[in-house]
Amino acid sequence: MVLRPLILCLLMVPLVAGGCDRQSSAPEQANAAAMPDEVKSAPRAKPATTGAMGVLDRSHKGEAASTLQFLDPAGTPVTLASFAGKPVLLNLWATWCAPCVAEMPTLDALAVREGGTLTIVPVSQDLEGAAKVDPFFKNAQFKALKPYRDPQAALSIAFQANLPTTILYDSTGHEVWRMLGGVDWTGPQAAALLAEAK
Repeated sequence: MVLRPLILCLLMVPLVAGGCDRQSSAPEQANAAAMPDEVKSAPRAKPATTGAMGVLDRSHKGEAASTLQFLDPAGTPVTLASFAGKPVLLNLWATWCAPCVAEMPTLDALAVREGGTLTIVPVSQDLEGAAKVDPFFKNAQFKALKPYRDPQAALSIAFQANLPTTILYDSTGHEVWRMLGGVDWTGPQAAALLAEAK
């Protein structure tokens, strides 16, 4: 009789181990556990394209930019309309998100390269705000990126976004696409996608 529980346990090990080894069809979502239940359970459109760069989602194409406020580097409230007149690349990120931190240097290189033709707006979703973001930027010594903050995480909640999420808007303030997951923004694939806003 003692062998039955032991045999049952040995039979369960492959089932449990197999569940841990499954591959997800989408990239790892950095902040899924931090999102409210109503956001996690909300229906989402199926992304149009999946690639090594993350997931490209065109299901929101043509939607007007959000009117939610966030803070500029001086702590003044701004909206995406503040950047009207040229394409905007909105990047939602946080200091605790490893894929976000990994792509930041490539966003900075893109900002240096694009100069005045594309505005890159990295908006931190860190709840601690400037206390976390300012030291991160000081340590990273970015050449072109500026530290925008959303200490209420209102943008990522409104977009039902896992981090990192990057959204491209055209010069009229309408969405072109959004990228779910980290990207090398200096690569040729990213350049082709960014050209869609010009």
